[in-house]
Amino acid sequence: MTTMTENASGLREFKMPDVGEGLTEAEILKWYVQPGDTVTDGQVVCEVETAKAAVELPIPYDGVVRELRFPEGTTVDVGEVIIAVDVAGGAAPAPAEEAPAAETPAQTPAAEAPKPEGRKPVLVGYGVAESSTKRRPRKGTEVPAQQSEAFFAATAIQGELNGHGHAKQRPLAKPPVRKLAKDLGVDLATITPSGPDGIITREDVHAAVAPAPVVEETPAAPAGAPAPAVAYGTARETRIPVKGVRKATAAAMVGSAFTAPHVTEFVTVDVTRTMKLVEELKRDPATYGMQGLRVNPLLLIAKALLVAIRRNPDVNASWDEANQEIVLKHYVNLGIAAATPRGLIVPNIKDAHTKTLPQLAEALGELVTTAREGKTSPAAMQSGTVTITNVGVFGIDTGTPILNPGESAILAVGAIKLQPWVHKGKVKPRQVTTLALSFDHRLVDGELGSKVLADVAAILEQPKRLITWA
Repeated sequence: MTTMTENASGLREFKMPDVGEGLTEAEILKWYVQPGDTVTDGQVVCEVETAKAAVELPIPYDGVVRELRFPEGTTVDVGEVIIAVDVAGGAAPAPAEEAPAAETPAQTPAAEAPKPEGRKPVLVGYGVAESSTKRRPRKGTEVPAQQSEAFFAATAIQGELNGHGHAKQRPLAKPPVRKLAKDLGVDLATITPSGPDGIITREDVHAAVAPAPVVEETPAAPAGAPAPAVAYGTARETRIPVKGVRKATAAAMVGSAFTAPHVTEFVTVDVTRTMKLVEELKRDPATYGMQGLRVNPLLLIAKALLVAIRRNPDVNASWDEANQEIVLKHYVNLGIAAATPRGLIVPNIKDAHTKTLPQLAEALGELVTTAREGKTSPAAMQSGTVTITNVGVFGIDTGTPILNPGESAILAVGAIKLQPWVHKGKVKPRQVTTLALSFDHRLVDGELGSKVLADVAAILEQPKRLITWA
């Protein structure tokens, strides 16, 4: 979509682009420039957060910043102008000089010099006319003039004059509420009414004697991570606004859970040899081409799942509801569920089925690092086919994972623990874990799901085969 417009004076307006797949809005996290700054083509001017990721936006031309249309923390619709740049290169004029006096409509003095962040476009895709200097009122704050005059007239009539000659309105409340306030020692004049027509209710009185609201302190976010949603509440409750990735994840999980018929199967497997292979790869990385690469059990589990999919390709599919078709995928984009400061995200390794063990280790390391830094791009979270979620890092034995929307299967990996196990006819301490595979029963029947899970377990019991298949 077009993300900029230009007028005759050389002022270019950059619009909020669709930085993801079908996204309709994004929140401005941080501005890197201010009015008067010089920018060049390709320079990053701000960071925005969509429902999928935090993304840096570059400006596509040279010039001087004239105006930032929205402050940090504002959610902006795709297509709305967010920054205006003078491509002629002149110094940014003062806000009052932006529009000729002849074109400026009659305004109150307070409206003659608006702040840049208050300016918003009239229509998506059209921007703001140069003569427009009025802010868009917030919902619920505008009071019609006639209604306002009538209200204050009634206040003056019903109220009583104090020593300074100002009208003092008597709080509206029913007798039982007045008695309650008196018993609790609450001054009704200090209460903000919530009842119809400005009437103070019992709840308002009780709220007035409740503990003062406190803002919950949150731990500092890692460097580069966007600020979390501000929590608020009382000593008894804390409310956290649901937005961005967390909001999108919640909607996706609800949609998946109530659309795809989930089936989950479990298997407990001896992974002692897998753990020994991990240590061997760490001790002698040069022999296996793993120099400088991170090696952990998740790497071998991911490779085992890819091998199982190669043997059972029908598990790698999706359900097309509109066309009532099963879509078999001839590629594997392997998703890895990652907990980040922004919430749970599932970036995926593109064409993971083509990668050798060292290549898979490199891709997995980059994925984890990028996710922890909060820099995962929307493209990295699109078009996944199957997913792995490692709940074992939290000490959990296993779980019943919910499918990532549009995917056919998800493998949960439990904690690897030393347990008594029958090995070669004797009970010995062995490294054991439990795997859980959830799958869409419209696509994967019990036989196919069982084959895939059993295959992964067999490979992890004899992982030396992974070197051959690497």
